[in-house]
Amino acid sequence: MNPVKERPILFSAPMVRAILEGRKTVTRRVTKVQPRSKADIGSYGLGQPFIRNPDVTRSNPECPYGRPGDRLWVRETWEDVHPAQVTDGRYSQAGRAGIPGPPSVTYQTIYRADGPYPKVFYTHQHPYRSLEPDSDHGFKGPADNGYTGWTPSTHMPRWASRILLEITDVRVERLQDISEEQAEAEGVGFLRAAPDFDETLTAKQLFEILWDHINGEGAWTVNPWVWVVEFKRVTP
Repeated sequence: MNPVKERPILFSAPMVRAILEGRKTVTRRVTKVQPRSKADIGSYGLGQPFIRNPDVTRSNPECPYGRPGDRLWVRETWEDVHPAQVTDGRYSQAGRAGIPGPPSVTYQTIYRADGPYPKVFYTHQHPYRSLEPDSDHGFKGPADNGYTGWTPSTHMPRWASRILLEITDVRVERLQDISEEQAEAEGVGFLRAAPDFDETLTAKQLFEILWDHINGEGAWTVNPWVWVVEFKRVTP
């Protein structure tokens, strides 16, 4: 029996919110090797497809995100911040940065998907940060000079990830074969909150809009073969 493997996977802030709210349970990613037809798609068993490589000197690629039972830790935009910035019940977890003491200050990790970067100002007094400007301190904090502080998701280490997913199914499909139910499970619901939302649009049409936004105008019409990775969240 193969051991469970963990791999990172990137998600944007809206997609992270959809995962946290239980609205996103599947993701589609373009296959690096495109099948020439369905005949190029093989399987080692349930949920373990592969693509026959047209280059016979190379191996047949499987899904780079893993097989059913493997796990994915989510990379999202994040930052370690002073605990004074964690307000209004915002989720945070222990970070790896801080201000040495005594008394020391341990930073907290927060995530862009949960809201904007909280403003903060420097102060001479412990705990060295304040939500209001300190008239005795000559330099105002990051929020005043345009610095947001967010670290890109591509630089998130494993310890900072708060979401762990378990793969439940993997398959290969044409992008445009997506069903209404699957489009909804892609987490497109957030698009309905747009001020100019057209209520006649179906979930599949919303997914088309989202796909072109992520992959570039006209990407939907290319109709590539994609890895379809279904998952469930395994951490609270």
